[in-house]
Amino acid sequence: MTATDPVTAFDADAAWRVHPRVAVRPEPFGALLYHFDTRRLTFLKDPRLLTVVRALDGAGDARGACAAAGIAAPEQPRYLAALARLAEAAMIVPGRTP
Repeated sequence: MTATDPVTAFDADAAWRVHPRVAVRPEPFGALLYHFDTRRLTFLKDPRLLTVVRALDGAGDARGACAAAGIAAPEQPRYLAALARLAEAAMIVPGRTP
């Protein structure tokens, strides 16, 4: 998948991973994500969201990544919405790392 591929609609019940052309830099406030193809910079302003993003590759789906990161079910909609925005920006893409 490249930066010019059409955006895939976010499905919380599907597997996701960080785009291979995205660098993740942890910061005290959360993290910086930089997409080398689009040159887009995204701030994760919640360290727990960084934990969810890191858990994506090992989880079967986005909900599983939230659970693995310790996000309780009542809090998950907020994190899933953030993941949907990351998918829209092509920071995360469908599937697991090959």
